[in-house]
Amino acid sequence: MAGGISIHAVDVASGRPAQGLRAEIWRIDPDSLRIADGRLGADGMLDHSVAQGAGVTAGEYEVLFHLGEFFGERDGFLTVAPFRFRIKNVDDHFHLPLKFTRWGYSLFRGA
Repeated sequence: MAGGISIHAVDVASGRPAQGLRAEIWRIDPDSLRIADGRLGADGMLDHSVAQGAGVTAGEYEVLFHLGEFFGERDGFLTVAPFRFRIKNVDDHFHLPLKFTRWGYSLFRGA
């Protein structure tokens, strides 16, 4: 797949995809614009046109994973897990896997 930003999230404590987790994708430089906002599906993926490159230009981005909402505010430790990265070549695809529990998370650029 060429271009775009895709997200895949798994709650590793339960071993399940993070169905219902809200994720926002913001371009923060050179201007601030939210280019995606949605909830992950049963497969733990964000079904949005941004995965095919819609709205993606060169610049700096931030993805916000709303873990507090996912676990319920009273039961959670984490609130929002941010991930900032830069896109220089818009033809590259950026796959962002998130592995998390109530207490911590790991984010990286996947293949």
